[in-house]
Amino acid sequence: MELSPLHDRVIVKRLDQETKTASGIVIPEGAAEKPDQGEIVAVGPGKRDDKGAYIPLDVKVGDRVLFGKYAGQTAKVNGDELLVMREEDIMAVVKK
Repeated sequence: MELSPLHDRVIVKRLDQETKTASGIVIPEGAAEKPDQGEIVAVGPGKRDDKGAYIPLDVKVGDRVLFGKYAGQTAKVNGDELLVMREEDIMAVVKK
């Protein structure tokens, strides 16, 4: 199965969260919160304006992004947990 986002939606794969604190304490997997960062794996064509032309998205495949804790809809594809969300649910692009 493959997902292809529509309109202004993007598909994000959550990034793995650190399981150890700066002081060396190991956080058990059950106690860790889901990460609020991810990498965009697919983008839709964008919203349409009044004339029917697409307005392209500001993010692209490969961008590392920040999003809200409850943003998006979870989908399991080939064993991976992916999020489908609107571009407006993304709060920032993380620059390296």
